[in-house]
Amino acid sequence: MTYRVAILGAGIGREHMDGYTALGERFRVTQVCDLDAARAEALAAPVGAACASSIDAVLANPEVDIVDICLPPSLHVPTAERVLASGKHVICEKPIAGSPKDAGALADAEATSGKRFFPVFQYRFGPAFSALEALRTAGLLGAPRVAAAETHWNRKRDYYANHWRGTWAHEMGGAVLSHAIHIHDLLRHEFGPVAEVSAFLDTLINPIETEDCGAILFRFATGALATSSITLGAADDCSRLKLVYEHLTAESDSLPYQPGQGNWRFLARTADAQAEVDRIVADASARRANGFAGLFEAIADALDGADERAPTLADGIASIHLAAAIYRSQRHGMPVALPLDASSEEYARLAPEGA
Repeated sequence: MTYRVAILGAGIGREHMDGYTALGERFRVTQVCDLDAARAEALAAPVGAACASSIDAVLANPEVDIVDICLPPSLHVPTAERVLASGKHVICEKPIAGSPKDAGALADAEATSGKRFFPVFQYRFGPAFSALEALRTAGLLGAPRVAAAETHWNRKRDYYANHWRGTWAHEMGGAVLSHAIHIHDLLRHEFGPVAEVSAFLDTLINPIETEDCGAILFRFATGALATSSITLGAADDCSRLKLVYEHLTAESDSLPYQPGQGNWRFLARTADAQAEVDRIVADASARRANGFAGLFEAIADALDGADERAPTLADGIASIHLAAAIYRSQRHGMPVALPLDASSEEYARLAPEGA
């Protein structure tokens, strides 16, 4: 089946469009919606899509099966609820919500609608993660032990010239929610649910409301440990992962926005296993599409009932619970267990009191 897509927001929507056009047999973008008519037309024209300036026009369009929400974060929940109620599937950029409470409301909306909600975690799709999946299946990873994650990016004043960035009201969080959310999803994806976090956060780089630096410790339900180092004040953009398993260590390249690509190292703890590791990595690495195309391919498979590799709403909700626990740990100076208790102030609102 070819799924017909409307893109809401022609900013990051440009990158989404590239993913859809790479999968021409699975997707067709039929509509682009943006308040800036010229920007919508520039994105829509090359693929023959119609333009719209209102969400109402998209929801009323029978030529749309999926609405891809690429709007500022504060608009994600109300827009997704409307889309689901209209009988269309949702793909939604991160973060899906500004609190665990609001993320839970999305679960209710999805269940009521009978449609699907897919969060955008495109970093999961790259040769390295296909290789890790194959190595796990072959029994060559073993239990997760320790990981180190780095999100060291460069964001200056011009980045925050966009009025909604760096604000609690519109972005709903800082580097934890809008930047490191991807690498934290990868940690969860590889090591399993997070059981507890301890965090230090600060605003050290730009004059913004939200945090732009952090140092975080994770304890997973498996007993594994991980650290996450975050800054938006690096000289360049670098994302890095080192994953230590019982039988193997995997270390990424430093590509900032495609951490599953580049030159990874997969090193077995015992020399006699290395040849088999190398064989599996070489065989697995070229099987699937990467990045947005890989994500959208997995979503099409899920909607076809063929595969469930796509990130689910439950994954998106877990990412918001994790961010809320990180903020709570910072504000109260203590470790915080997950999932976050509904009595916690961060459960209802990530923003600090008075923001």
